[in-house]
Amino acid sequence: MEDRYGKAHRFGGEWTSAKLEVLAGYLASYTTALKDKPTAKRPFKKAYIDAFAGSGYRVPSGEDSTTSSEQSYLFPDLAGNEPQALLDGSARLALKTEPSFDRYIFIEKDAQRCADLEALRGEFPGLADGIVVRHGDANREIQKLCDTNWRSHRAVLFLDPYGMQVEWETIEAIASTKAIDLWLLFPLWIAVNRLLTKSGEIPESWRKRLNLLLGTEDWYDEFYERQLIPDLFGNEQELVVKATMDTIGTYFNNRLKGIFAGAVEQPGILRNSAGNPLYLLCFAVGNKRGKSIALRIARHLLRELR
Repeated sequence: MEDRYGKAHRFGGEWTSAKLEVLAGYLASYTTALKDKPTAKRPFKKAYIDAFAGSGYRVPSGEDSTTSSEQSYLFPDLAGNEPQALLDGSARLALKTEPSFDRYIFIEKDAQRCADLEALRGEFPGLADGIVVRHGDANREIQKLCDTNWRSHRAVLFLDPYGMQVEWETIEAIASTKAIDLWLLFPLWIAVNRLLTKSGEIPESWRKRLNLLLGTEDWYDEFYERQLIPDLFGNEQELVVKATMDTIGTYFNNRLKGIFAGAVEQPGILRNSAGNPLYLLCFAVGNKRGKSIALRIARHLLRELR
């Protein structure tokens, strides 16, 4: 299997093809729909944005030892073959989309992978002038991209972290453009569920990560319920009940609906070869005028991933 840059990749997994098929289907429908759609003066400029290509799943070496010990191997599933293959092929897939985009923006933290992305210009010479590689933190780079004039521009953004690197502030910045359609891998089972302990006792560092991802501190009251249960002797005992995965997923999807023009009600579920769920594949549309057709296409593409 080739990686997202087209190079041989040592990780693999057939289940990733379903995710790529959804993305490919949407990109082709998207560029076709906008091919000749004019603004007041000229056609929209169309961009494809691909983020978190090299974020990985290990804790950066600069973090303190306490945080590292808590997080380095908190998500063992991310060390396996299949989750790492989630990112395979997305950049090349976008470059092969017909009709083509006007610009391709790839965001990457790792210098070597930036060089690999730069090399795509040689493989796609007809699109070379439109390929932009940004070396830096995806959250910061996306927020800078969004803080521009989007009046005559439209984009599809594929936000695909291995774990919980996405910040809600970034998602809000995307929604604020009212011009970007977002495909997002939400690590419900692979990461969020691991931090939401059954006891309800959550370390402060984990709470901070959840706050950044969900953009609020109110999630605890949504995900946990305290109940008083009588014991055999008639005494009441307090029991903490954790919400179901469906409830947690719905909560996040409703957060998306609250800031975008619309979102698919039932995101897709990405599973490993054993059938265990790993991520939700969420979709949110940026512009109200394109809402109906975008949601119809996304719902159709996601119907097999439920």
